[in-house]
Amino acid sequence: MFGNKSSSKGPVAVEMDLCLLFLAFSLLLSTGSSLSNVSNGLCSSKLMEGHHHLNSSGGLHLTLHHPQGPCSSPPPSPLPFSTVLLHDAARARSFLRPRRSAASAASSPLTPGASLGVGNYVARIGLGSPATSYSMVVDTGSSLTWLQCSPCVVSCHPQLGPVFDPAASATYRRVPCSASQCSALRSACIYQATYGDSSFSLGLLSADTLSLARRTFPGFVYGCGQDNEGLFGRSAGLIGLARNNLSMLYQVAPKLGSLSFSYCLPTPKSTGFLSLGPYADVAASRVSYTPMAPSDLDPTLYFVRLARVAVAGTPLDLAPEEYAALPTILDTGTVITRLPRGAYAALSKAVAAALKGRARPAPAYAILDTCFRGRAGALGVPEVELAFEGGATMRLPAENVMVDVDSRTTCLAFAPASRVAIIGNRLQQTFRLVFDVARSRIGFAAAGCG
Repeated sequence: MFGNKSSSKGPVAVEMDLCLLFLAFSLLLSTGSSLSNVSNGLCSSKLMEGHHHLNSSGGLHLTLHHPQGPCSSPPPSPLPFSTVLLHDAARARSFLRPRRSAASAASSPLTPGASLGVGNYVARIGLGSPATSYSMVVDTGSSLTWLQCSPCVVSCHPQLGPVFDPAASATYRRVPCSASQCSALRSACIYQATYGDSSFSLGLLSADTLSLARRTFPGFVYGCGQDNEGLFGRSAGLIGLARNNLSMLYQVAPKLGSLSFSYCLPTPKSTGFLSLGPYADVAASRVSYTPMAPSDLDPTLYFVRLARVAVAGTPLDLAPEEYAALPTILDTGTVITRLPRGAYAALSKAVAAALKGRARPAPAYAILDTCFRGRAGALGVPEVELAFEGGATMRLPAENVMVDVDSRTTCLAFAPASRVAIIGNRLQQTFRLVFDVARSRIGFAAAGCG
């Protein structure tokens, strides 16, 4: 099905040459930039040394790193949190954009994904024969997995470790324009993945052997990026986990016996995980489930229905329709949780009332307008509980409710939504989330990273 490195000029080869000529023409319209590799002694370990293993139920278990952790990308830096919020807002806005209705040979109507700013979590995968390990952003809001590829015809950003070299892999293949995966793209097999803050990756749809734990997956389809520009940190690329036939979820999980995945997003000082396939290693009694909700916004994303919010055990005084006013997405790449405006206003008021007399109000910080002097862990922040349709709940400690924006100020890690509500990654930290796509449900379990 896939093209090869042969020099013969059959019909498929001729068609592929036309695709390559179009790609070259498109890419050369841009100016090139130099390729930089970045090494990191702590995190450049071999693929099989602690990053992957099989869980007790046969699923694949990958270590997940916090964006400000030592093995993440970008590495720790004094980047102002206001900049984080700027790109976070761009990601949130990107969910409002309709999918493209048509595609030229150089662009495809993939799930647009969103801004790939500094709030993303990172895992490592192996690609090629022999396998080389790459640090990749994990994104539930994107479909196609892609990574930077040599020779970086136009631009590659600095990344941890070497850039993938297709010529060094014995199993690398270009996907020909006639392949069924191209029909899924509704275009020639040159992909363009664009994101909310104008970041993008452009290159060739390709296939190679994916290595995870002790398993290999020949013919894994992904994007081999030749022009990758924007806020990708020092990652090699992106793992797409959306509900789309091109995503890693749909290509890998069924071969493990279950169309499902789960993860626990860690804090900066710990590690979490991403598991693909069966998830029976988590006790059923610890997980509460909510149905996935349908939405016309984008069928590849993960929607739920928020039913109630409570502060210190007291539900907010809101009618059910206030929570249902907007569709709600669960997303790994958005930092700040967005709630419908009525729900956000009531939550802000309740938290401020609970902290009255214990914390001095502070000025708003970027999009965060409920702020206090001090650090979240020292203020006695009340527990906030989110309840979803079907009875699933998340009981949030102070570290998930607030975010320390500088050394003297903490703010409520929520903001008002415009047209779509988002459960962000700050709120999700240390919870295990189970995405049982086969049964169309999502589960939550506290203290899930252990």
